[in-house]
Amino acid sequence: MRQRGGGFAEQRGHFGNRSNNEGHSMKVLIATDGSKYGKWATEWVARMPFAEKPDVSLLHVTDVEALRAPFMFQPVVIGNEPFIQEEIKRIEARGKTTMTEAKAQMAALKLKGKLLSERGPAGPTILDRAPQRDGMVAIGSRGLDALDRLMLGSISTQVTLHAPCSVLVVKEAPRPVSRLLFAADGSKASDKALRFLLSKLQPEAREGLEPIDVVVMHAMPFLKYPELKEAGARLVEQCATKLIKAGYVVDEVVQLGKPADEILKVASKKKVDLIVTGAKGMGAVARFLLGSVSTKVVQHSTCSVLVVR
Repeated sequence: MRQRGGGFAEQRGHFGNRSNNEGHSMKVLIATDGSKYGKWATEWVARMPFAEKPDVSLLHVTDVEALRAPFMFQPVVIGNEPFIQEEIKRIEARGKTTMTEAKAQMAALKLKGKLLSERGPAGPTILDRAPQRDGMVAIGSRGLDALDRLMLGSISTQVTLHAPCSVLVVKEAPRPVSRLLFAADGSKASDKALRFLLSKLQPEAREGLEPIDVVVMHAMPFLKYPELKEAGARLVEQCATKLIKAGYVVDEVVQLGKPADEILKVASKKKVDLIVTGAKGMGAVARFLLGSVSTKVVQHSTCSVLVVR
């Protein structure tokens, strides 16, 4: 484990010299549906160690059209319209309750921001409201609807694949981020994820906590060529050096195996609070096949995942 020398005062001085692109607050959209995962997403945003206080909007979408989808458990047939109307009333009432609870939760967390309530298809509406490239969407990995829990094309997956900005997929109740895993592969997407850690988060000790420990790892699928392992080790070392300079404590890991599988194994072994990865492989083919490393990590991780764009 490597750590930069110098005391706390020196680390604080580093943040006084942030680059110009950090002079404005990052826009963060929290998508909630009133489920525990939606509430956890709000808590995660409140507890995330952002370098600057984010510009927060909380969005609830009332999606009544899903009731008319042909694959729902109550198919639309003659005579079912009264049932559908009752369900619409129930969903609308639940939406009002969700907004009331969200307002109270944000006040309790001292999280200032706008509350937005819209009607329409959940996924497209969230994407339409999502911040642009420098922003972030926070969304629970599951919602209240059984369909969202069962289908591969869940709302959280849809948002992760198509959002124009970074996406925080919340998998569990929030806790202080004391250890995170950064998956480095040398791609432009990976570089963006590294810049996020260097510019958007506060690594130093805060509220009596130790500096954030970052597990910097690189996984290589080929064992045959020793020079590939050496290149991977150099990549990890280069990333680690930048993170240490910013004030993080760093643990360097180089693994051999399928990248997504190795990321999940290391995250579990190291008991990380958050996985940070670039949105590499999110092109049209990857979206169709859902075969990218980041997508697999999001789907199978037990801890929350931040996919950076």
